[in-house]
Amino acid sequence: MEYPRIYNAAIDMVDRNVAEGRGAKVAFIDPSEELTYGELQMRCNRMANLLGTYGIERESRIALLLLDTVDYPAAYWGAIKAGIIPVCLNTLLPAEQYAYILGDSRAKALFVSAQLLPVVQPILGKLPFLKHVFVSGGDAPAFALPFRTELGQQQTDFMAADTSPDETAFWLYSSGSTGMPKGVRHVHSSPMETARLTGQGCLGMREDDLVYSAAKLFFAYGLGNAMSFPMSVGATAILRPERPTPDSVFATLKQYQPTFFFGVPTLYAAMLASPQGTRENGSQRLRTCVSAGEALPAEVGKAFSAKFGVDIYDGVGSTEMLHQYVCNNASAQKYGTSGRAVTGYEIRLVDERGQEVADGEVGEMLVKGPSAAEGYWNQREKSRSTFEGGWTRSGDKYTRDGDGYFTYQGRTDDMFKVSGIWVSPFEVESALVSHDDVLEAAVVPQEDADGLVKPKAFIVLKPGRTSGNGLQDVLKEHVKAKAGMWKYPRWIEVVDGLPKTATGKIQRFKLRESL
Repeated sequence: MEYPRIYNAAIDMVDRNVAEGRGAKVAFIDPSEELTYGELQMRCNRMANLLGTYGIERESRIALLLLDTVDYPAAYWGAIKAGIIPVCLNTLLPAEQYAYILGDSRAKALFVSAQLLPVVQPILGKLPFLKHVFVSGGDAPAFALPFRTELGQQQTDFMAADTSPDETAFWLYSSGSTGMPKGVRHVHSSPMETARLTGQGCLGMREDDLVYSAAKLFFAYGLGNAMSFPMSVGATAILRPERPTPDSVFATLKQYQPTFFFGVPTLYAAMLASPQGTRENGSQRLRTCVSAGEALPAEVGKAFSAKFGVDIYDGVGSTEMLHQYVCNNASAQKYGTSGRAVTGYEIRLVDERGQEVADGEVGEMLVKGPSAAEGYWNQREKSRSTFEGGWTRSGDKYTRDGDGYFTYQGRTDDMFKVSGIWVSPFEVESALVSHDDVLEAAVVPQEDADGLVKPKAFIVLKPGRTSGNGLQDVLKEHVKAKAGMWKYPRWIEVVDGLPKTATGKIQRFKLRESL
């Protein structure tokens, strides 16, 4: 896309919809209210004025620790309209990580949902840059301000900041699966680029769609699903503040009858295993399901399609690239793969020397496209090792077939060799979850008595299933038949749950550390 020298993402996403006649159309629905595009525009203007009222200057950072309600888009786009940078915070972190992020970003204001305030309250007095706290969805204590009350006192007109398409618009913090999170800086043009290329181009989102994302707004996948994608075409999005469970997801699908649903593999597997998992409890209008966060096992996708009559389009994206750059879709679908490159993105697979690998060989995925982040905040070495000119290192190992479909093999630091041959944890995990008794699985390397590396599996059983009757031996033979003789797990441990990031990715490093 070509952008003018002056470009503000909030004008393109919010004001344009009003200018094109969608002012009375509902943009967002949460459990307590509906917000039209016209009302959103006014609230964004009030938000921009609110920031000015409290002396927060252009290019400053503010932190959003908000549950998914209509306050989120108002705060987010209102800040961007003012040329102030919203920093989207994961709502599931411990206090010490919030202290780190708020200190690292030097956020001058915090907008926090009342339910989350007790988590951060003990650290607020220790942050010298933080000047103001605004509370959404509940009463504000004496040291804070009620967001809605303050918003209502502001003017509804605001002249948008004359930002550049290459100017930083917002930050996301990476999930921190291997340490403290990294601040990822994205520019004003990136939301529309992902919406145009992935939301519209790959997935076919339209103005008449009703979108529901179980993945939350605080991370890249959910931010595109429930804001950038639908707003780019003037569609409507459903926002739910509660943690997504199979019961809550089915209740939302049944109540609102959305046309689009975005989930993660673990949620799709749990929906399949749920007693509520019937077509009658879903959406009769649903035409598109999308998965990301971790690779979708083929058996889960096929079983979901057979049960609910809707395919799941798996894809891969990252916080650094803002959304999916490889995906399946209605015209190009192959279960067990992450799909093909989204038009507008280039993909390379390279070996340890940086040389491109042939079809069928394992290589690290590098991606080039218009939504790449500027870099990490205050982490120059990590920026240099991830962002190489126009290319971004994904940290994911993939193979590519002759038709251009990419198949996930594992994170670069999750791969290991058995008998000199690379083993993909994901391949073994997919074989395990294809068994009727297994809900989830994670595979890591462990040394045997001879000091040789072999796979070890941690599994979560489906409700009502037990580990008796020689299940471990059955599963070992099952993996041999599905994945290969040398890949079967020598040890299988049944656990109640697997460690995961808030985005649903399995933290295999924690399992490795537990050995």
